[in-house]
Amino acid sequence: MKNLRVGHGYDVHPLVDGRDLVIGGIKVPFEKGLAGHSDGDALLHAIMDALLGASGLPDIGQQFPPLDEKYKNADSGKLLKTVVQLVKKAGFDDILNIDATIMAEKPRFSTYIPLMRSKIAEIVEVELSQVNIKATTTERLGFVGREEGIAASAVCLVASNG
Repeated sequence: MKNLRVGHGYDVHPLVDGRDLVIGGIKVPFEKGLAGHSDGDALLHAIMDALLGASGLPDIGQQFPPLDEKYKNADSGKLLKTVVQLVKKAGFDDILNIDATIMAEKPRFSTYIPLMRSKIAEIVEVELSQVNIKATTTERLGFVGREEGIAASAVCLVASNG
């Protein structure tokens, strides 16, 4: 009988001048990017925390400490690949699905979501149908509404045969 586990992740980064906007492993044209010790990819960070949580592992801040210089400007896609290896090592051999939401007033992500889904499915080594991404605004409320940052949340379902 399979052991099923659900995980949830959430991340937020401020928008700043002078950085590329990388989200979902894709560079999105925009006048600002996300600040962070790594590339600031809030969507991949939320997915990593969801996978780690479902597997009973420590969060990304413990896996990839923000004060550790080897993670400065790190490609979050490579970090996600490492997380997938950790999840499998913890005995969760199947990532059944990932469902994520990006919260931002600008830019609009609808044209980039198919690319993000493909990139994430490739990194995580699952079928495209197992990855879903949505984007929404916060109706101009809060830090997202004031265009100060971008937030992302994700849930996932993992399974083990043990």
